[in-house]
Amino acid sequence: MSELQHGPLEDRHRELGASFAEFGGWLMPVSYAGTVSEHNATRSAVGLFDVSHLGKATVAGPGAAAFINATLTNDLGRIGPGKAQYTLCCNESGGVIDDLIAYYVADDEIFLVPNAANTAAVVAVLREAAPAGVTITDEHRSRAVLAVQGPRSTEVLAGLGLPTEMDYMAFTDASYAGVPVRVCRSGYTGEHGYELLPEWDTAAVVFDALVAAVAQAGGELAGLGARDTLRTEMGYPLHGHELSPAISPLQARCGWAIGWKKEAFFGREALLAEKAAGPERLLRGLRATGRGVLRADLAVLDGDRQVGITTSGTFSPTLKAGIALALIDVHAEIADGAQLTVDVRGRPVECEVLQPPFVTAKTR
Repeated sequence: MSELQHGPLEDRHRELGASFAEFGGWLMPVSYAGTVSEHNATRSAVGLFDVSHLGKATVAGPGAAAFINATLTNDLGRIGPGKAQYTLCCNESGGVIDDLIAYYVADDEIFLVPNAANTAAVVAVLREAAPAGVTITDEHRSRAVLAVQGPRSTEVLAGLGLPTEMDYMAFTDASYAGVPVRVCRSGYTGEHGYELLPEWDTAAVVFDALVAAVAQAGGELAGLGARDTLRTEMGYPLHGHELSPAISPLQARCGWAIGWKKEAFFGREALLAEKAAGPERLLRGLRATGRGVLRADLAVLDGDRQVGITTSGTFSPTLKAGIALALIDVHAEIADGAQLTVDVRGRPVECEVLQPPFVTAKTR
């Protein structure tokens, strides 16, 4: 995108004092009261995130579900209508074009939520492979996406008369004040929470009600800064960091999102070969034991030997320490608990190796 795109609630965010930054080609709120405060509010009470920049696409027509099952990695046969599933769209070499959520609406309708910057690419590869009668429609501006996350999220939705009694990764279509809204028990923070998808043009009605309800529940509006610290604490991958066309699901420890017994999906042969041989590198967690802020694209060292590279890094408000995700060479034989260093602009920061997540998930 040559010009920044704007979400349906940008005026609301400006009135609420948000600071903004570019993300995936969109101008999005990064913070309101401060990332640490918003992070802690989400962990202890509830946070409200606007992630309307996320893509939306509909796959429709006879055999739509079967078509998606033969292209994306996860097995749609494990779920059915009213359920959602994390899955990946891979290239022929097994790299990841995007990771996304597939909503199983019906056998002839799958609703996809890809990442903002990758929506066009996902739509293009699906259109190229689609059989006659199956259409793929880019609906980026059909719905907003509002994430209500935290231990008091159920209280917030219930107070607005929205459905809350669904299993993890289940969804239902409802309405608030006459505005249609799809509600899914999912999220990207590790907390119990929901993602609401109201119609784009009337999303402000739902957003305004949520702002008031979240404040009453002792929560805060939260921006993409807190979203990133929360997901990093959980070890959740972000495309362009832990997943990319050059980083496979196996390297990112997302092999659980692959239907290995399926006869077809994009990248199947390459991924089967990598699984048989074993990935050359694996995603690991690093927790700083020395002083320093960890970031992406820093060398990870075992003595003088480089054994990996960081993919994401931040300060963890929960642990009050620097943390990072890193791809580590499996042949370096680095054990959990080992001490490595990260080269932060020429200064070594000592870190302990561990398996993510850094904090305990509460999603289920």
